[in-house]
Amino acid sequence: MRIYIGADHNGFTLKNNLIAYLRNNGYEVDDVGGDTLDPKDDYPQVAARVTMAMLASDDRDPRGILICGSGQGICIAANRFKGIRASVCNEAVEVRAGRNDDDTNVLCLPARMVKTGEAERLTDMWLRTAFAGAARYKRRIRELDELG
Repeated sequence: MRIYIGADHNGFTLKNNLIAYLRNNGYEVDDVGGDTLDPKDDYPQVAARVTMAMLASDDRDPRGILICGSGQGICIAANRFKGIRASVCNEAVEVRAGRNDDDTNVLCLPARMVKTGEAERLTDMWLRTAFAGAARYKRRIRELDELG
């Protein structure tokens, strides 16, 4: 599993901490930005870089992690791309439901609400929670892909 990760200026420090953590735990991680702390950057471009890298990947199960201040804006931007199922998670119940029921492939973290240790815990849970694969869940994902 290859993980593509990006953040705007609000999530820059958390992104760098999470990259180090993931790499230390054996994950392949591609940092797609921002490369420097730039208060003028915009989350839509970061979300586009991560999602486009995922969609172009030859990895069987590419995943994305996006970080901005609230997690909301970057999540909205990511969900504009067909085949992307992003969700904002700052609690374990959201992580489990997102993976188990909706097969989320992008985890959006709110840097203003989640500190490094909690982000690591939520990310671990997200990466380890399997999609249940129930027929109704698969049907709903197909319906999402048909929306536009």
